[in-house]
Amino acid sequence: EGTPLTGRSLPGLSVGLRTQVQAGTLPKPTIWAEPGSLVPWGSPVTIWCLGTLGAQEFHLDKEGSKAFWDRQKPPRPGDKARFSIQHMGQAHAGSYWCNYRTPTGWSEPSARLELVVTGSNDKPSLSALPSPVVTSGGKVTLQCGSHRGFNRFHLIKEGEDAFSWTLDGERRPDGQTQALFPVGPVTPGHGWTFRCYNFYRDTPQVWSAPSDPLELLVSGEEPSLLTPQGLVVTSGQNLTLQCRSDVGYARFALSKEGGQDLPQRPARRPQGGLSQADFPLGPVGTIHGGRYRCYGGHSLSSEWSAPSEPLELLVAGRLRDSPSLSVQPGPSVAPGETVTLLCQSGNRTDTFLLSKEGAAHRPLRLRSQDQDGRYQAEFSLSPVTSAHGGTYRCYRSLSTDPYLLSQPSEPLALVVSGEAQSVRLTQQLGALCPGITGRSKIQRPQEALEEATAHPQPPFRTLRPR
Repeated sequence: EGTPLTGRSLPGLSVGLRTQVQAGTLPKPTIWAEPGSLVPWGSPVTIWCLGTLGAQEFHLDKEGSKAFWDRQKPPRPGDKARFSIQHMGQAHAGSYWCNYRTPTGWSEPSARLELVVTGSNDKPSLSALPSPVVTSGGKVTLQCGSHRGFNRFHLIKEGEDAFSWTLDGERRPDGQTQALFPVGPVTPGHGWTFRCYNFYRDTPQVWSAPSDPLELLVSGEEPSLLTPQGLVVTSGQNLTLQCRSDVGYARFALSKEGGQDLPQRPARRPQGGLSQADFPLGPVGTIHGGRYRCYGGHSLSSEWSAPSEPLELLVAGRLRDSPSLSVQPGPSVAPGETVTLLCQSGNRTDTFLLSKEGAAHRPLRLRSQDQDGRYQAEFSLSPVTSAHGGTYRCYRSLSTDPYLLSQPSEPLALVVSGEAQSVRLTQQLGALCPGITGRSKIQRPQEALEEATAHPQPPFRTLRPR
């Protein structure tokens, strides 16, 4: 059953090659570790040495050890031996090899087995840039980082087609060290789960605890992402994001740009053919500002859809003051005219945002201009149509936190006057004079009215009763 390795043979499971090797007379043995060569601190591990039938003795050597050795003499000749470690520690980490003896002599040494102890320090972080959801054939960068100053990082891909590689760490301005691993092209049909470790260059077999697993998701057809509360929300407001699709996905996932979590929800079907999942984010705080995407997945597949169009969520109230909002030439305008909405603030501002109440599209953004100590931006609407009528507010933001806004300005109601009367007369003119309906001037009904009134002949004459 094998002899446990005890303190008598520490530091290690080691044997100097005290035997004469008759090179080439016997095949090399095979060496491996169970359950694996990455062993958590304090856990048991077994090293196996496989030779040929008739082997009478097995020796196990560890690099750097001269005084101690360990050997196995099976009770009867066989082809393998095992060496047990009951509690893995730093003294057991290292490079091992084995050989065996038959009546004809000693075999060559096996290949090296690198036995690594993990858990010597806290786990690093592992994230995907820009997102853990990757389109089929796309590439992604995996970022492994630590605040403990490690100078080597090791990334492992788990699964049947496992692979791994090691990179030197780079120190960032904030003191964290990191390594960036390019991965790709990513294709469907394979598991894409990764973990990373870090260690010091002078102890290459003593690693940190593993990072949390990171799974890359391969995408397909995209769903849509929306919020019933609108794109500008206030602190403390309850917020829910909805991911929906007519594809019939069984589940949805939500990602935030720069975030590590990927919450998932089962789909429900509120309407025929439409699948949807709600992601309640709770009371709004500054952490909720940012860019979101969602993904759909089927129940029997690990693959995910292409990402939805990004949804930018803006949190108002982070900057306590409010800008002012005014309109030129005035709040009541005729269709076809040009109107300018002026947003101003006496405080430093990098960007102004103009939001229309009830609009589904994102707010308009303009860089601020410094005018004699006041910051301002002019939003021009031209030509004005009935769609521009409504209530507007403006906000200001700083480039350091582009998703965190000031308090809103006082609301400004823009009224498009005369639109209904002009549109009705334009429709009548179109029925009477079909040639007019193709003109671009129909977009300015007041001009069409003036032209028709100034030139009543011949169209009106041909319609008079006889």
